[in-house]
Amino acid sequence: MKSYSQIVQGNKRTDATFVAAGLVLLLIAMLTLLALIFDLASQGIPRLSWDFMTNFPSRRAARAGILSAWVGTSLVMIVTAALAIPLGVAAGVYLEEYAPKNWVTDVIEINVTNLAGVPSIIYGLLALGLFVYGLNMGQTILVAGMVLALLILPIVIVATREGIRSLPQSMREGSYALGADQWQTVSRHILPSARPAILTGAIVGLSRAIGETAPVITIGALTFIAFLPPSPVQDTIPFINFDWLESPFSLLPIQMFNWISRPQASFHVNAAAAGLVLLSMTLLMNSVAIYIRYRLRKVL
Repeated sequence: MKSYSQIVQGNKRTDATFVAAGLVLLLIAMLTLLALIFDLASQGIPRLSWDFMTNFPSRRAARAGILSAWVGTSLVMIVTAALAIPLGVAAGVYLEEYAPKNWVTDVIEINVTNLAGVPSIIYGLLALGLFVYGLNMGQTILVAGMVLALLILPIVIVATREGIRSLPQSMREGSYALGADQWQTVSRHILPSARPAILTGAIVGLSRAIGETAPVITIGALTFIAFLPPSPVQDTIPFINFDWLESPFSLLPIQMFNWISRPQASFHVNAAAAGLVLLSMTLLMNSVAIYIRYRLRKVL
Protein backbone atom coordinates (compact mmCIF):
# COMPACT_ATOMS: atom_id res chain seq x y z
CA MET A 1 0.00 0.00 0.00
CA LYS A 2 1.22 3.46 -0.89
CA SER A 3 1.31 5.98 1.87
CA TYR A 4 -0.62 9.22 1.71
CA SER A 5 2.56 11.23 1.06
CA GLN A 6 3.51 8.94 -1.84
CA ILE A 7 0.08 9.37 -3.41
CA VAL A 8 0.34 13.15 -3.05
CA GLN A 9 3.83 13.18 -4.58
CA GLY A 10 2.66 11.00 -7.46
CA ASN A 11 -0.26 13.33 -8.14
CA LYS A 12 2.05 16.33 -8.07
CA ARG A 13 4.38 14.69 -10.60
CA THR A 14 1.40 13.91 -12.84
CA ASP A 15 0.19 17.51 -12.60
CA ALA A 16 3.68 18.81 -13.36
CA THR A 17 3.92 16.50 -16.39
CA PHE A 18 0.62 17.76 -17.78
CA VAL A 19 1.64 21.38 -17.17
CA ALA A 20 4.95 20.85 -18.97
CA ALA A 21 3.23 19.08 -21.88
CA GLY A 22 0.67 21.87 -22.14
CA LEU A 23 3.37 24.55 -22.17
CA VAL A 24 5.32 22.70 -24.87
CA LEU A 25 2.23 22.35 -27.06
CA LEU A 26 1.33 26.01 -26.49
CA LEU A 27 4.87 27.04 -27.40
CA ILE A 28 4.78 24.98 -30.59
CA ALA A 29 1.43 26.48 -31.59
CA MET A 30 2.58 30.04 -30.87
CA LEU A 31 5.87 29.58 -32.74
CA THR A 32 4.01 28.16 -35.73
CA LEU A 33 1.60 31.10 -35.73
CA LEU A 34 4.43 33.61 -35.37
CA ALA A 35 6.33 31.94 -38.21
CA LEU A 36 3.29 32.20 -40.48
CA ILE A 37 2.72 35.85 -39.56
CA PHE A 38 6.42 36.63 -40.07
CA ASP A 39 6.39 34.99 -43.50
CA LEU A 40 3.24 36.93 -44.43
CA ALA A 41 4.71 40.20 -43.18
CA SER A 42 8.07 39.70 -44.90
CA GLN A 43 6.31 39.30 -48.25
CA GLY A 44 3.50 41.80 -47.82
CA ILE A 45 4.97 44.82 -46.02
CA PRO A 46 7.09 46.03 -48.97
CA ARG A 47 3.94 46.04 -51.14
CA LEU A 48 1.81 48.07 -48.72
CA SER A 49 1.37 51.67 -49.83
CA TRP A 50 -1.29 54.32 -50.21
CA ASP A 51 -1.70 53.42 -53.87
CA PHE A 52 -2.25 49.77 -52.94
CA MET A 53 -5.03 50.79 -50.54
CA THR A 54 -6.72 53.23 -52.95
CA ASN A 55 -6.40 51.47 -56.31
CA PHE A 56 -8.89 49.05 -57.79
CA PRO A 57 -7.85 45.50 -58.78
CA SER A 58 -6.00 45.26 -62.07
CA ARG A 59 -4.61 42.66 -64.44
CA ARG A 60 -1.20 44.19 -63.79
CA ALA A 61 0.12 43.27 -60.37
CA ALA A 62 2.12 46.49 -59.93
CA ARG A 63 -1.01 48.61 -60.42
CA ALA A 64 -3.48 46.39 -58.56
CA GLY A 65 -5.06 47.52 -55.28
CA ILE A 66 -7.66 46.48 -52.75
CA LEU A 67 -9.94 49.52 -52.54
CA SER A 68 -13.14 47.73 -53.55
CA ALA A 69 -12.22 44.70 -51.44
CA TRP A 70 -11.61 46.44 -48.11
CA VAL A 71 -14.58 48.78 -48.58
CA GLY A 72 -16.80 45.78 -49.35
CA THR A 73 -15.47 43.91 -46.33
CA SER A 74 -16.20 46.88 -44.06
CA LEU A 75 -19.75 47.33 -45.35
CA VAL A 76 -20.58 43.62 -45.16
CA MET A 77 -19.28 43.45 -41.58
CA ILE A 78 -21.47 46.44 -40.63
CA VAL A 79 -24.53 44.60 -41.95
CA THR A 80 -23.45 41.36 -40.26
CA ALA A 81 -23.00 43.01 -36.87
CA ALA A 82 -26.25 44.99 -37.19
CA LEU A 83 -28.21 41.79 -37.85
CA ALA A 84 -26.46 39.11 -35.81
CA ILE A 85 -25.81 40.87 -32.50
CA PRO A 86 -29.35 42.20 -31.75
CA LEU A 87 -31.02 38.99 -32.97
CA GLY A 88 -28.55 36.76 -31.13
CA VAL A 89 -28.88 38.67 -27.87
CA ALA A 90 -32.69 38.73 -28.12
CA ALA A 91 -32.83 34.98 -28.84
CA GLY A 92 -30.44 34.21 -25.99
CA VAL A 93 -32.43 36.30 -23.52
CA TYR A 94 -35.69 34.68 -24.60
CA LEU A 95 -34.36 31.13 -24.32
CA GLU A 96 -32.79 31.77 -20.93
CA GLU A 97 -35.35 34.02 -19.25
CA TYR A 98 -38.73 33.64 -20.95
CA ALA A 99 -38.98 30.32 -22.81
CA PRO A 100 -40.83 27.52 -20.97
CA LYS A 101 -38.73 24.50 -20.07
CA ASN A 102 -40.17 21.71 -22.21
CA TRP A 103 -39.11 19.39 -25.03
CA VAL A 104 -39.59 22.11 -27.64
CA THR A 105 -37.03 24.41 -26.06
CA ASP A 106 -34.74 21.42 -25.49
CA VAL A 107 -34.82 20.68 -29.23
CA ILE A 108 -34.16 24.37 -30.00
CA GLU A 109 -31.21 24.47 -27.61
CA ILE A 110 -29.67 21.33 -29.12
CA ASN A 111 -30.07 22.68 -32.65
CA VAL A 112 -28.63 26.09 -31.76
CA THR A 113 -25.56 24.39 -30.28
CA ASN A 114 -25.18 22.11 -33.30
CA LEU A 115 -25.57 24.98 -35.78
CA ALA A 116 -22.38 26.54 -34.41
CA GLY A 117 -20.45 23.62 -35.92
CA VAL A 118 -22.14 23.48 -39.33
CA PRO A 119 -19.67 24.07 -42.22
CA SER A 120 -19.94 27.58 -43.61
CA ILE A 121 -20.57 26.36 -47.17
CA ILE A 122 -23.95 25.03 -45.99
CA TYR A 123 -24.99 28.56 -45.04
CA GLY A 124 -23.88 29.74 -48.46
CA LEU A 125 -26.05 27.13 -50.19
CA LEU A 126 -28.97 28.07 -47.93
CA ALA A 127 -28.58 31.76 -48.79
CA LEU A 128 -28.22 30.98 -52.50
CA GLY A 129 -31.46 29.00 -52.57
CA LEU A 130 -33.49 31.18 -50.18
CA PHE A 131 -32.28 34.76 -50.52
CA VAL A 132 -30.80 34.90 -54.03
CA TYR A 133 -33.23 32.67 -55.95
CA GLY A 134 -36.19 32.15 -53.60
CA LEU A 135 -36.70 35.78 -52.53
CA ASN A 136 -34.94 37.22 -55.61
CA MET A 137 -32.79 39.53 -53.49
CA GLY A 138 -29.78 39.29 -55.79
CA GLN A 139 -26.09 39.00 -55.06
CA THR A 140 -25.73 42.09 -52.92
CA ILE A 141 -24.05 43.41 -49.79
CA LEU A 142 -27.30 42.89 -47.86
CA VAL A 143 -27.44 39.20 -48.78
CA ALA A 144 -23.76 38.75 -47.88
CA GLY A 145 -24.36 40.35 -44.49
CA MET A 146 -27.41 38.15 -43.94
CA VAL A 147 -25.57 34.90 -44.70
CA LEU A 148 -22.65 35.82 -42.44
CA ALA A 149 -25.12 36.88 -39.74
CA LEU A 150 -26.72 33.42 -39.95
CA LEU A 151 -23.25 31.92 -39.69
CA ILE A 152 -22.34 33.65 -36.41
CA LEU A 153 -25.84 33.81 -34.91
CA PRO A 154 -25.46 30.54 -32.93
CA ILE A 155 -22.18 31.80 -31.46
CA VAL A 156 -23.80 35.01 -30.21
CA ILE A 157 -26.81 33.10 -28.82
CA VAL A 158 -24.63 30.61 -26.91
CA ALA A 159 -22.39 33.39 -25.53
CA THR A 160 -25.44 35.41 -24.41
CA ARG A 161 -26.95 32.42 -22.63
CA GLU A 162 -23.69 31.52 -20.92
CA GLY A 163 -23.25 35.12 -19.77
CA ILE A 164 -26.77 35.16 -18.30
CA ARG A 165 -26.31 31.76 -16.64
CA SER A 166 -23.15 32.96 -14.90
CA LEU A 167 -25.09 35.60 -12.96
CA PRO A 168 -26.24 34.68 -9.46
CA GLN A 169 -29.91 33.99 -8.85
CA SER A 170 -29.81 36.45 -5.95
CA MET A 171 -29.59 39.29 -8.50
CA ARG A 172 -32.99 38.38 -9.91
CA GLU A 173 -34.50 37.77 -6.48
CA GLY A 174 -33.26 41.13 -5.22
CA SER A 175 -34.75 42.90 -8.23
CA TYR A 176 -38.10 41.17 -7.79
CA ALA A 177 -38.06 41.98 -4.07
CA LEU A 178 -37.77 45.68 -4.89
CA GLY A 179 -40.89 45.50 -7.08
CA ALA A 180 -39.36 45.16 -10.55
CA ASP A 181 -41.12 43.00 -13.12
CA GLN A 182 -39.35 40.48 -15.33
CA TRP A 183 -38.57 42.87 -18.18
CA GLN A 184 -37.22 45.53 -15.81
CA THR A 185 -35.04 42.89 -14.17
CA VAL A 186 -33.70 41.70 -17.52
CA SER A 187 -33.15 45.13 -19.06
CA ARG A 188 -31.75 46.92 -16.01
CA HIS A 189 -29.81 44.18 -14.23
CA ILE A 190 -29.32 40.98 -16.24
CA LEU A 191 -28.27 42.43 -19.60
CA PRO A 192 -25.92 45.12 -18.20
CA SER A 193 -24.19 42.51 -16.05
CA ALA A 194 -23.91 40.04 -18.95
CA ARG A 195 -22.59 42.57 -21.49
CA PRO A 196 -18.91 41.53 -21.19
CA ALA A 197 -19.77 37.91 -22.00
CA ILE A 198 -22.06 39.01 -24.85
CA LEU A 199 -19.30 41.16 -26.32
CA THR A 200 -16.92 38.21 -26.09
CA GLY A 201 -19.32 36.15 -28.20
CA ALA A 202 -19.68 39.01 -30.67
CA ILE A 203 -15.88 39.30 -30.96
CA VAL A 204 -15.50 35.59 -31.68
CA GLY A 205 -18.35 35.60 -34.18
CA LEU A 206 -17.24 38.67 -36.13
CA SER A 207 -13.65 37.41 -36.20
CA ARG A 208 -14.89 34.25 -37.87
CA ALA A 209 -17.16 36.11 -40.28
CA ILE A 210 -14.56 38.57 -41.57
CA GLY A 211 -12.37 35.77 -42.90
CA GLU A 212 -15.08 33.60 -44.46
CA THR A 213 -14.89 32.97 -48.18
CA ALA A 214 -17.00 29.89 -49.00
CA PRO A 215 -20.50 31.27 -48.22
CA VAL A 216 -19.99 34.59 -50.03
CA ILE A 217 -18.47 32.90 -53.08
CA THR A 218 -21.48 30.59 -53.14
CA ILE A 219 -23.91 33.50 -53.35
CA GLY A 220 -21.93 35.10 -56.17
CA ALA A 221 -19.44 37.59 -54.74
CA LEU A 222 -17.29 39.14 -57.48
CA THR A 223 -13.60 38.33 -57.77
CA PHE A 224 -12.97 41.46 -59.85
CA ILE A 225 -14.81 44.71 -59.24
CA ALA A 226 -13.61 48.17 -60.30
CA PHE A 227 -16.20 50.43 -58.66
CA LEU A 228 -17.44 51.30 -55.20
CA PRO A 229 -20.98 51.06 -53.80
CA PRO A 230 -22.89 54.31 -53.25
CA SER A 231 -21.84 56.17 -50.13
CA PRO A 232 -23.92 55.43 -46.99
CA VAL A 233 -23.85 59.18 -46.24
CA GLN A 234 -25.33 61.81 -48.53
CA ASP A 235 -25.49 65.61 -48.40
CA THR A 236 -29.29 65.86 -48.61
CA ILE A 237 -32.03 64.98 -46.14
CA PRO A 238 -32.25 62.38 -44.58
CA PHE A 239 -28.42 62.30 -44.98
CA ILE A 240 -28.40 58.48 -44.91
CA ASN A 241 -28.40 56.41 -48.08
CA PHE A 242 -29.27 52.70 -48.16
CA ASP A 243 -28.67 52.12 -51.88
CA TRP A 244 -25.30 50.55 -51.06
CA LEU A 245 -27.13 47.56 -49.60
CA GLU A 246 -28.24 46.58 -53.12
CA SER A 247 -24.77 46.85 -54.67
CA PRO A 248 -22.52 44.02 -55.87
CA PHE A 249 -19.45 43.48 -53.73
CA SER A 250 -16.08 41.86 -53.28
CA LEU A 251 -14.24 40.95 -50.08
CA LEU A 252 -10.61 40.80 -49.04
CA PRO A 253 -10.56 36.97 -48.67
CA ILE A 254 -12.00 36.62 -52.18
CA GLN A 255 -9.46 39.07 -53.60
CA MET A 256 -6.68 37.14 -51.89
CA PHE A 257 -8.01 33.86 -53.31
CA ASN A 258 -8.10 35.38 -56.78
CA TRP A 259 -4.50 36.57 -56.58
CA ILE A 260 -3.04 33.48 -54.95
CA SER A 261 -4.57 31.28 -57.66
CA ARG A 262 -2.54 33.07 -60.36
CA PRO A 263 0.88 31.74 -61.36
CA GLN A 264 2.72 35.10 -61.26
CA ALA A 265 4.76 35.62 -58.08
CA SER A 266 3.93 39.34 -58.03
CA PHE A 267 0.25 38.54 -57.46
CA HIS A 268 1.24 36.31 -54.54
CA VAL A 269 2.98 39.32 -52.99
CA ASN A 270 -0.24 41.30 -53.45
CA ALA A 271 -2.15 38.51 -51.70
CA ALA A 272 0.27 38.63 -48.76
CA ALA A 273 -0.20 42.40 -48.47
CA ALA A 274 -3.99 41.98 -48.59
CA GLY A 275 -3.68 39.33 -45.88
CA LEU A 276 -1.88 41.82 -43.65
CA VAL A 277 -4.65 44.37 -44.22
CA LEU A 278 -7.30 41.74 -43.36
CA LEU A 279 -5.37 40.76 -40.23
CA SER A 280 -5.08 44.42 -39.23
CA MET A 281 -8.82 44.98 -39.73
CA THR A 282 -9.57 41.93 -37.57
CA LEU A 283 -7.22 43.07 -34.80
CA LEU A 284 -8.63 46.62 -34.93
CA MET A 285 -12.21 45.36 -34.71
CA ASN A 286 -11.33 43.05 -31.82
CA SER A 287 -9.37 45.78 -30.02
CA VAL A 288 -12.35 48.14 -30.11
CA ALA A 289 -14.67 45.41 -28.79
CA ILE A 290 -12.19 44.40 -26.07
CA TYR A 291 -11.81 48.04 -25.01
CA ILE A 292 -15.60 48.44 -24.78
CA ARG A 293 -15.80 45.22 -22.76
CA TYR A 294 -13.06 46.46 -20.43
CA ARG A 295 -14.85 49.77 -19.89
CA LEU A 296 -18.12 48.00 -19.16
CA ARG A 297 -16.44 45.78 -16.58
CA LYS A 298 -15.01 48.85 -14.86
CA VAL A 299 -18.45 50.43 -14.77
CA LEU A 300 -19.93 47.27 -13.27
